[in-house]
Amino acid sequence: MDETKNGQALQPQQPEAAPDLAPVQNVYTPSIWNDKKMLESAVKAAKVMAASDIVPEQTYRGKPENCLIAIDMANRLGLSPLTVMQNLYIVKGKPGWSGQFCIAAINSSGRFSPLEFVTSEDGSCYAKATNLQTGRVCCGTVVTWDMVKAEGWLSKNGSKWATMPAQMFMYRAAAFFARVYCPEVLFGLQTADEIRDTNGYEDEAPKKVTVISLEDA
Repeated sequence: MDETKNGQALQPQQPEAAPDLAPVQNVYTPSIWNDKKMLESAVKAAKVMAASDIVPEQTYRGKPENCLIAIDMANRLGLSPLTVMQNLYIVKGKPGWSGQFCIAAINSSGRFSPLEFVTSEDGSCYAKATNLQTGRVCCGTVVTWDMVKAEGWLSKNGSKWATMPAQMFMYRAAAFFARVYCPEVLFGLQTADEIRDTNGYEDEAPKKVTVISLEDA
């Protein structure tokens, strides 16, 4: 049976010709990891920062190798090294941004209107902002108490969800928004609160060991 449409026989669609692909070009971007002079300069700066009283003590003071990583991240993000150091925490051996930095990074990206947080009576919260280029309103994942409890965030020892839930809801909503609409502003890292909620807030207390020598017997 002939297939017709409006009295005319349907013609089989011809496959579109594949577009000509431009040859892939290797773009060399100098960084401290592939430029000897830049590395030497960064190492000197890292040593100076590690000796400073202004940098966070636990993570960076006296640790030029950590300062060097912070300098590299700062260069890639277009920030000052001190800003990175003050907002990047090491939790359980993993780097994570502060909640404030997450919100600030989204707002300063120039791609969205200032981030807004929509909360409901039950405490649920999500972040939204308008894409300045398209005019589209972008909404992040809704964070609910059911999610908090199911993921075990509330039951962690030292959890901030029990003492400052409103703030934690906004921090997590901002992180979820960034993960979907602008993951590059966080450099692919989680927030420190996300790492703590997954791995715990406090390191396991060292076990007390009692040593008894033969002389005490």
